[in-house]
Amino acid sequence: MKLTSEKQMNKFHLGISLGLLLLVGLICFLTGRSFLSLHQEEPIFPSAGLTRQFRLSHYLPNLSHTPGDTRVYLFEGQEKGGNILILGGTHPNEPAGFIATVVLIENLKVKKGRIFLIPQANLSGFTHNDPFEANPQRFFLPARQGIRWFRYGSRLTNPVHQWPDPTTYTNPAGQKLAGTESRNLNRAYPGQPKGSLTEKVAWAIIQLIKSENIHLAIDLHEAAPEYPVINAMVFHERAAELAAMALMDLQMEGFDFRLEASPPNLRGLSHREWGDNTSALAVLLETANASHGRLKGKPSVALIVEGRDNNYVRAAKLGRLFVPYDERGIPLSRRVARHLAAVKTLASYLGELFPHQKVEFSDYPSPQELLQQGFQPFLHSPRQER
Repeated sequence: MKLTSEKQMNKFHLGISLGLLLLVGLICFLTGRSFLSLHQEEPIFPSAGLTRQFRLSHYLPNLSHTPGDTRVYLFEGQEKGGNILILGGTHPNEPAGFIATVVLIENLKVKKGRIFLIPQANLSGFTHNDPFEANPQRFFLPARQGIRWFRYGSRLTNPVHQWPDPTTYTNPAGQKLAGTESRNLNRAYPGQPKGSLTEKVAWAIIQLIKSENIHLAIDLHEAAPEYPVINAMVFHERAAELAAMALMDLQMEGFDFRLEASPPNLRGLSHREWGDNTSALAVLLETANASHGRLKGKPSVALIVEGRDNNYVRAAKLGRLFVPYDERGIPLSRRVARHLAAVKTLASYLGELFPHQKVEFSDYPSPQELLQQGFQPFLHSPRQER
């Protein structure tokens, strides 16, 4: 009788073990499929003004077929003029820069000069999330027909694509940083052609600027509301006059920017190394993003898109923030509108300062219309005839 009881208990335990094993296997399968979906690039639907689409490996062949080989979009006018580069997605957890470039790609037409757009500069960073942050993998925006999805990635290159991190990292510009910063594209300039994946991406972007004779290079970013360099236009000293002229116009349009000079001793960043290593005028733009901050509450898609967070409302009342913040939050539409307004104004004054570098375009997404109507009028849908 005792032996029969033991056999029944063993069968019971075996059944429990098999059940748990199957449950673990199912969880692994579902989470694995979810993480693998982050490697799927979101569709972008260029306007009829697109001249050519290609990959960044055009400027560094050994980047080809790697997770860093991101898309480049060229819009070229019939007349020669200035050459502008606009970079989004340097940090994939700062979505305003990425979405601003997508909105431009899907609407812009260039009449004179050339505009290069890279919406996902650190493509690898879009394939994973920051650990322990509990951020959503995707967020959603209304399009002309239906809803569009976009990935919300990490500040850094995926460690699966670049491993291991060194204890400390000395970047190509000679500055010593924490080891994880070896995967930060905005610390890796001017890059190295045979370096890490992140350094190769940085090198290829520098080669684009040089080989295409880029006159104005703009890097679109976001920062936490508690970060001092916020709602800022960070400029290399050669771009000081351009930034000052643009600032006056932007303030008249209702967009308040702070001018910040690029510190000469802070190496590896776009606004420093682009200006030092190429002939381009280098500018970095920052907006205020609550989903990027350390004071935020529960991460969510709504926080990314609507930008409302009660913790930040309280922090603003305590004087802890560097930007105004109330119950309305700082929505993604407002952050993207700021970027679009700044890019348009900088491009305009480039032609004022240097007439042979004038760039003329049409169908430019209106920042004011974006503020009033949201993204729907400016984002296309897969169901639309292009």
